[in-house]
Amino acid sequence: MRILVTGGAGFAGHHLVEHLMKNTDWDIVVVDKLNYASTGWSRLRDVDVFDHDRITTLSCDFTSPIAVGVAQEIGEVDYIVHMGAETHVDKSIENPIPFVMSNVVGTMMILEYARKLKCLRKLLYFSTDEIFGPAPDEVRYKEWDRYNSANPYAASKAGGEELCMAYANTYGLPIVVTHTMNIFGERQHPEKFIPLVVKKVLAGDLVEIHSDSTKKISGSRFWIHARNVASAVLFLLDKGAHREKYNIVGSEEVSNLGMAKAVSLIIGKELNYKMVDFHTSRPGHDLRYALDGDRIKQMGFKYPRDFSESLRKTVQWTLDNRHWLSV
Repeated sequence: MRILVTGGAGFAGHHLVEHLMKNTDWDIVVVDKLNYASTGWSRLRDVDVFDHDRITTLSCDFTSPIAVGVAQEIGEVDYIVHMGAETHVDKSIENPIPFVMSNVVGTMMILEYARKLKCLRKLLYFSTDEIFGPAPDEVRYKEWDRYNSANPYAASKAGGEELCMAYANTYGLPIVVTHTMNIFGERQHPEKFIPLVVKKVLAGDLVEIHSDSTKKISGSRFWIHARNVASAVLFLLDKGAHREKYNIVGSEEVSNLGMAKAVSLIIGKELNYKMVDFHTSRPGHDLRYALDGDRIKQMGFKYPRDFSESLRKTVQWTLDNRHWLSV
């Protein structure tokens, strides 16, 4: 088997590549734009994938059509996991254009490339919980619930998702869509919440906590380790049905303040924080996201890693590898 992973040098992508290296005998092709979030090939070097001859890495901006020479280097593939994307909500609010180009136009270019493949078994589009917008208390969105994108990042991912379903319906492409919640783990970019909290707690700096307008209730997320996500993706490449969607959901809902306190407790230093009403001052920051993860569990999938232990190991790994806090 041969698999193409777009965005494979990024945070979630490199964890999938490592998981595939350890749990399959497939040949793996990584296509990555190598923008600021990728930090070059450093994540892939750090997990020693270049010690194997099963991996091919290509730097390619897929917002343009896949060039003939690049396609030749990729070769015929059995699976595509399209993880390459712009992902930072704040940056999408500041400038939506790169998000539309990468997440909508780029997805269309990958779909156009996929149409030409002779042996494609499945294309998995890696989407997000944010397409559903804020979730009221006690609500967990199911796979086919309506979109309600609250920021340009979410809208761009919803646009890519709709293109995937359109190509499945129109051209018969074997599409599977996943919605994934907040991912954490080793080698995450320091702009993301957990490494940002680690960095600020170590320095004794103020941590701003996303809260409601009263500044008393913090936002919340269902957190999931990247290795659990990679395990679910591999499971769905085998078991996922064409033209279907699946939620990949963390086991526990944790408030932003609760997460910051948990991280500071692991570090062993006091948390200096301030509750900040981001949403009123800057619409697009949703207070709560929530998905229903029953479908994949009913198919027999079990997440291999415990949340609390994963968080502890991630924070400890970051403390032992502090250069990742300044990439």
